[in-house]
Amino acid sequence: MNDPYVQPPTPPVSGIPADHRQWAMFAHLSALIGGALTGVAGGWGTVIGPLIIWLVKKDSMPFVADQGREALNFNITMAVIFLALWLFTVLTIGIGIVITLPLGVLAVAIWLVLVIIAAVRANEGREYRYPFAIRLIR
Repeated sequence: MNDPYVQPPTPPVSGIPADHRQWAMFAHLSALIGGALTGVAGGWGTVIGPLIIWLVKKDSMPFVADQGREALNFNITMAVIFLALWLFTVLTIGIGIVITLPLGVLAVAIWLVLVIIAAVRANEGREYRYPFAIRLIR
């Protein structure tokens, strides 16, 4: 039967299957969940989700491998930045918080926006490169 109200599924514009795009999106969004569980962007939990997805899917889904690796590298970079801010605060016996607190709030906002943008682009089937990330995982 041809039901005029039921639309046939549209093929992905990018040629990347929907499940691959979803897993790539999850690789980016898993950092948000890890951050919520371990303490925003500075928590090492932001690295765990992308790492697991990358390790599990890297051999079977090339797009997910690429985006998982990108999410992993970015979240490692952000964790290092937060570690540096925390160390600066501790080493200045708390006086440095005048500098590190505003920088930390700004970094969290940037982290949040970039992760959301990356997740949306991955779900569209478009590769996303974070504007700054140390490419440790290749």
